Amino acid sequence: MEPPCSSESIYNLIPSDWKEPPQPPRYVSLFKAAVKEDMQKFKTAVKTMGPAKLEIPSPKDFLKKHSKEKTLPPTEKKFDRSEPRKPPVPLRTDHPVMGIQCEKNFINTNAADVIMAVAKKPKPVYVDRRTGDKHDLETSGLVPKYINKKDYGVTPEYICKRNKEAKKAQEEYDNYIQENLRKGAIKRVSDEEREAVLQGLKKKWEEVHKEFQSLSVFIDSISKKIRKQKLEEEMKQLEHDIGVFEKHKIIYIANK
Repeated sequence: MEPPCSSESIYNLIPSDWKEPPQPPRYVSLFKAAVKEDMQKFKTAVKTMGPAKLEIPSPKDFLKKHSKEKTLPPTEKKFDRSEPRKPPVPLRTDHPVMGIQCEKNFINTNAADVIMAVAKKPKPVYVDRRTGDKHDLETSGLVPKYINKKDYGVTPEYICKRNKEAKKAQEEYDNYIQENLRKGAIKRVSDEEREAVLQGLKKKWEEVHKEFQSLSVFIDSISKKIRKQKLEEEMKQLEHDIGVFEKHKIIYIANK
């Protein structure tokens, strides 16, 4: 098969004056120089491949013979042969001194010690079974030891200090409320208004709860899920408000 003629090449279809389009300029951040300068500025030596500079060992500091052997501490006392020795062991022909008697009467002495001694008190015990099992009475908790202490029933100092601080804070709060009442900045909610608001909150909670109970059991859409979350948040807020009104009998509100 003969090779194709040069006039039949596919490259001849490309126009001769065609040029490759120029590439768009590459994006360069405006903060490139500042970031590079900060990186070089805050770079420390430990972030490199090893320590920045090492001290070259001296050729004179080579390992010498017996340099790592442990040396014994110096002896405090030297041995001296001229020192006197211990007394020799007695011979088998030697006999101990016999016939030495003591004039002390140990029987009378022991009897006098027992007569003059203070009687020892028996250890207090208690028996809790018919077989006679004994236990220590002091550690059993049956002896009233703590009620006989001097500080028994006395209020500790830290509680007295805390009560004084609480009383002082309550007095400051009462003075603040009285001052605002005189200025007309706040007013006290009457018992009738408080009861009316409380009943209104409870009624609103019952309506929201009834609406919540009427929701479908199967939540299969986003709108149902959002509605359920909204009702739960509203019920939670109403329960909080009801608890505040039931807990506080006296309520002040600011005047607009």
